[in-house]
Amino acid sequence: MADRVRVRQMTPPGHVRAPWYLRGKQGEIERPLGPFANPEKLAYGLPAEQRQLYRVRFTMAEVWGDDAERPDDTLDAELYDHWLERL
Repeated sequence: MADRVRVRQMTPPGHVRAPWYLRGKQGEIERPLGPFANPEKLAYGLPAEQRQLYRVRFTMAEVWGDDAERPDDTLDAELYDHWLERL
C-alpha cells in the first residue's frame, strides 16, 4: 500500500514549488525520485540543501471535487518532502 500524504497549506513568500491547487489535497506517493538541491533556495542563488523529491498521485475527485469530469482519473505531481505531511 502506498504512503498517503497531504500537501501542506503553507504560503511562504517567494519562489515555491508546490502548485496552489494541490495545497491541502491528499494523495499517494507513487515513488521517490531521489534527493535534489532545493530549487526554492537555488532560485535566489542561496546554498541549497538536498531535499527528497517524490512523485505524488492525486485523483481528480480530490483535486477538483464535484467539478471533476472524470473523478477516478489521476494527476501526478513532483513535490519535495518539506511540502508533504504523512497521514
